[in-house]
Amino acid sequence: MRTFYITTPIYYVNDIPHIGHAYTSIACDVMARFKRLSGDKVFFLSGTDEHGLKIKKSAEKAGMEPLEFTNQVSQRFRDLLTALNCSNDDFIRTTEVRHKKACQALWDKLVANGDIYLGKYSGWYAVRDEAYYAEDELTKTAGSKMIAPSGAECEWVEEESYFFKLSAWGDRLLDFYEKNPDFIKPVTRRNEIVQFVKSGLHDLSVSRTAISWGIPVPNESRHVMYVWLDALTNYISALGYPDIESEKFKDFWPSAVHVMGKDIIRFHAVYWPAFLMAAGVAPPKKVFAHGWWTNEGQKISKSLGNVIDPYELIADYGLDQMRYFLLREVPFGNDGDFSKDSMIRRMNSDLANGIGNLAQRTLSLIAKNCEGKVPAHSDFSEQDNKLLHAAYALPAMFSEHMNSFAFNKALDSIWELISAADRYIDSEAPWSLKKTDITRMQTVLFVLAEVIRIISLLLQPFMPTSADALLNQLSVPSDKRSLEHASGKHVLTAGTPLPAPTGVFPRFNPPK
Repeated sequence: MRTFYITTPIYYVNDIPHIGHAYTSIACDVMARFKRLSGDKVFFLSGTDEHGLKIKKSAEKAGMEPLEFTNQVSQRFRDLLTALNCSNDDFIRTTEVRHKKACQALWDKLVANGDIYLGKYSGWYAVRDEAYYAEDELTKTAGSKMIAPSGAECEWVEEESYFFKLSAWGDRLLDFYEKNPDFIKPVTRRNEIVQFVKSGLHDLSVSRTAISWGIPVPNESRHVMYVWLDALTNYISALGYPDIESEKFKDFWPSAVHVMGKDIIRFHAVYWPAFLMAAGVAPPKKVFAHGWWTNEGQKISKSLGNVIDPYELIADYGLDQMRYFLLREVPFGNDGDFSKDSMIRRMNSDLANGIGNLAQRTLSLIAKNCEGKVPAHSDFSEQDNKLLHAAYALPAMFSEHMNSFAFNKALDSIWELISAADRYIDSEAPWSLKKTDITRMQTVLFVLAEVIRIISLLLQPFMPTSADALLNQLSVPSDKRSLEHASGKHVLTAGTPLPAPTGVFPRFNPPK
């Protein structure tokens, strides 16, 4: 059996969830659902990153102990996954015992292999990013503040620190990238990372003494691990590391795909594979960095008051509608702009007037003219076969796009079939055939029902509730809803009773 392991980044718990967290989680959920429908054995992981100076300061500001604070905020991210109808198999927290054991085992392995040494760190550190920056990466303001590329203010730090010999891994990373050209996606991010590594890597400080909120360095009570070494390890701690011979680790790690925002690609594509290779563990199969969202053309920020709340989008537009919009509107990997007009346009043109109208017209005609049962069909005409062939050929094209994380292209291919079905129903006019050729009318309605079945099967990863509603209206058995039932196999049986049709995608009328 093929396996597939997909992860969100573990979300940092110093703030409330926003549209960026929802976007990543939905994308991972869509891939996990697609792979399950394809027959793969899937493990989908999400979780929260709960250590570091930023968390400690946020807890102090809230008047709480760090663990009490993280317990509360971590639950918000778990609740968001539920609200988004995400199908994650596990949720990991970096405060868990299993994670602490994995981090310390990885540290011991790096020490044993000679890749960690004790030294002194002097340099610029951004608390907001929990990241170190070289001075040539920073911008100096008129007030003499040093600003990171992310916009975070940096502070000068001097302390004893353990270092990871990252400088020794530059050539080996470049060799790995060359031999695995699909490791970093999209290509723009790959080019960015290759250039960064070619410019020269410096050894990385991987411990702190100035704070105590973190995972202790083994046998060194004064040091806690650098938050990114801690956080990245979640991807293997959830699989049972350091037991790399366990069935779970051997099943899933070779197929690991990490999905994250483009702002943290460096940690995943440079530091993480170097840590793993130094510990004798193969890097993940792929890291995919998606773009950022703006709001009505403006950069999203708390200071502007334009942060997009995913709960509000669900309440205003509907969950499946939001899931559809976010992955249809822009190519995954590019930046995107959220606007109410674009959202409403997609809901009305694509969903209400597109698949919603096609399904409602077809199922209403069947209910009215075929005793509410799947119609029988006679021999298929050239036009029938043309549409059926397009429907049965679609899953292969759809799967190719999905395996490339080209969600918008996968959805485009579905809507091309919907458009073809709209042209077919208009040209065949089954409402008129009732008066002249009932047998032909039944065949046309069967073809349309079969096409809607294929479309509904493919929509399941994106809009699981709505797709299930469509499949229920076609009385498709629950054990015949995988992708293997979408290619040239007639699942619909003539005479099967169908429930009364109901609209699945109502037209959205914005309040005046």
